[in-house]
Amino acid sequence: MGIIRSGFSFILGTVCGVYIAQNYDVPNIKKLANTAIEMAKEEEKKYRKRKKGNDDD
Repeated sequence: MGIIRSGFSFILGTVCGVYIAQNYDVPNIKKLANTAIEMAKEEEKKYRKRKKGNDDD
């Protein structure tokens, strides 16, 4: 009985996901995540401590 119940949940979730993707403007999660990572890297560079041996500035 557990396989039928879990299989039904998976199929129902897949059908709902396909319906939502086709009928609504869903953002591209991968592109959004990459943008967030790039912004975090820029912030990290901005606030990074300078090395002690680097007196060029």
